[in-house]
Amino acid sequence: MAVCAELSQLQHIEPSRFISFSFPNPLLHDASNPYGNADDHAELLRVAVIDSPAPAAPSPPSPRTAAMLVPAGRHCDWIFSTRAGQLHLLLSSRSQCTISRLILVGPEIPAPSPRVVRCAAARPDPDPARARLLPLLLALCPRAAFGNGAIPDVPLLSFHDDLLRLVPVQVVAGPVVGEMLVEDVAVDCAPGPAELRRRLRFKRMPCLIQTQVRLARPMSAAAAAASSSLLEALEEGPASSLQPEVGGPLVQPYLQAMVAGLALIDSSVEENARSGARPRCLCAGVGGGALPMSIRVGLGFDVLGVEADCVVLDVARNYFGLVEDEFLHVRVGDAIQMVQDFAHGDEPDSKFSAIMVDLDSPDAMCGVSAPPLEMTHRSILLAARRILHHHGVLVLNVIPPAADASFYKGLIDVLHQVFSELHEIDVGNGENFVLVARVSPTESTLLDSSRLFRTELRKLTGDFLERAYDHEDCSVLPTIVRHCFKFSLVIRLSYYTSIGFYGPNICGRVKEEKDDKDDDDDGSDVGDFAVLSAFFGP
Repeated sequence: MAVCAELSQLQHIEPSRFISFSFPNPLLHDASNPYGNADDHAELLRVAVIDSPAPAAPSPPSPRTAAMLVPAGRHCDWIFSTRAGQLHLLLSSRSQCTISRLILVGPEIPAPSPRVVRCAAARPDPDPARARLLPLLLALCPRAAFGNGAIPDVPLLSFHDDLLRLVPVQVVAGPVVGEMLVEDVAVDCAPGPAELRRRLRFKRMPCLIQTQVRLARPMSAAAAAASSSLLEALEEGPASSLQPEVGGPLVQPYLQAMVAGLALIDSSVEENARSGARPRCLCAGVGGGALPMSIRVGLGFDVLGVEADCVVLDVARNYFGLVEDEFLHVRVGDAIQMVQDFAHGDEPDSKFSAIMVDLDSPDAMCGVSAPPLEMTHRSILLAARRILHHHGVLVLNVIPPAADASFYKGLIDVLHQVFSELHEIDVGNGENFVLVARVSPTESTLLDSSRLFRTELRKLTGDFLERAYDHEDCSVLPTIVRHCFKFSLVIRLSYYTSIGFYGPNICGRVKEEKDDKDDDDDGSDVGDFAVLSAFFGP
């Protein structure tokens, strides 16, 4: 069989290897089958195997394999159908247990997917499907896992997010970022009511939500559709009356943290306001436009956004409510290069009160990380400082790469060399940090809550601003301030959402189901060839 050639390659761990193949569904007539019956095109499963890009640290005595069932209805989701998505699932799981190989099991990708995905409840723990899948999973373990006559444990990881419904709206492709997806989702915000949101994701990094905004009905439509629920409106599809909310409170916690960092320039902002001047903000990275729109509408800044892909800007205008006017302009180009151009005087009046950097690394094979390595170079940071006002700030969204423990420390060190002050906000999701670097030392207290600018900041960030600063003595900030914010969202595992936002979390707690095993074999590969022969023939 063709699959035997694939299996022969899997006897050893090979960094970053990814293969997938079809396999007869051992769950087809079993009560534990989450994927329907033969009438639902579930005769075959898609099995995808990915090996870790680098050895775990510390290296385990034998490589460990884990598996995951694709949630029902989500098999076409790029998180589960692409190499980049599966790589991130593997890297995320490594913070809980040392995994060298991840096996993803789900319906074949061509299988029909509903227009509206009703996200299934969590699978039971222990999952009865594991026993039916165990021979297949053992066959896909590397040979070294069977050392000393042992049968390896293959935990079945579970995937959790806060979605109730998921409706794809549009897929388009851009010249820089490639394919991207606009989707509407219903989010479980318990104990509060569910919220409807629109999201933007890129195929090259599907576990990272680029933009997320709330959806609501216009007032006239709300009165006409009072009898239908928001969930019903979501299921009506893109033709429904739902519209993105723009310029209001931000949804994604890491964006709230970035905006909260502007409190460090509140005095200079209000001085500008008294003189009739608008503070200027450069947004490096636009995405769907939630951040620049909120800064423009909510705070009254003059905003320039720079986005690398023209199609991303079209999506922002058509689906996320981005509106350009005399105080909000967007350009297509390399944001980092534009910072250098401004610093070299190629643009008149290029001083900014704030530079907001929300750029992710384009290298998906390293997992989710931000900002790009180029942004951490001293020459780039010096250029950024050069185009900031004397009291200006550089605000960076940072996701340290899982494979490089030195990245974050190195970034902090170089920021210390270039800027007078550096403050850190821990977004609290296990992944995102926001670094706020000031050109000059803080001169005013942060306790004066009567200021209009601070009031407007609170509207965008909720109580995030209150938690961002120590109310006992905000006028004396250490060089690096660490604030651990704990949101009501339960984060079972550090995850992507992103950036600091994104729901899918992996729970690796699985009870082992042990069967009676025959211990008569005397080789180090006990059980290995027996399993292979049973499933794939000699």
